[in-house]
Formats: sequence, C-alpha cells, structure tokens
Amino acid sequence: MTITGEINTQNDIRIDGKLVGNIHSTARVVIGTGGYVEGNIIALQADITGQVKGNMLVKEVLHLRDNAVVNGDIEAAKIAMEPSAVFNGKCKMQGGITVPALVASPQPLQVVEMIPEANERKVAAR
Repeated sequence: MTITGEINTQNDIRIDGKLVGNIHSTARVVIGTGGYVEGNIIALQADITGQVKGNMLVKEVLHLRDNAVVNGDIEAAKIAMEPSAVFNGKCKMQGGITVPALVASPQPLQVVEMIPEANERKVAAR
C-alpha cells in the first residue's frame, strides 16, 4: 500500500508501508522494518528501522536501528545509531531544538477511509 499526502499528528505514529509525503508529529514517529518514507519528518522522537528518503528534524532522540537506511540530512538533540544502520547526509546535533508546532487548521481534519480491493487479503492487526 502507498499513501500520498501529509500527516500531521499530536500522537505517536507507526509507518509499516510506503508514504510519499511529510510527517509532522509532536510525539514519536516509528518507521518499521517494511516502512518507507519519501519526505521530511519532524518529530519529538523518532525510531527508524525501515527507510527514509528526506530530511529529519527530531527534538529529542533519534534511534537508527538495525538495517535502517536514511538518505537525507538529520538535525537532532541526540542520535543512537546501530552499526548496521546506513546514513547518507549531513548531521547537526545540538540541545534545545525547537520543533515547529502543528498549524491549527480552520477546517476540520479530513479522515481518509481505506477500503480493501476485492483481490486483497485481509491481515489481522497485531
């Protein structure tokens, strides 16, 4: 599955599929083993096991886990990187990074319902 668009959230979010677009979270962003993000990530904390093609701004701690691949610049207060993680880009670390607040929208947020096609199989949630 591929999702195209912006994600703005004040809660933790986990991506295990493909996202083409930016993520802006005032909480934690997790990119799972099968996750791929082509866009920028702004978050309080981030935990990457999948792939990111874009820049990252993380206010607190960025974890680049086993087999993570990040192609883009990183700015974070702290970075924890496992030996098998791959990072290609520039890195800036400093305390007191300010993550821009989510912009309040005058319109209600749009909710997208994803309906499986007839030939897709259903997978139980974990």
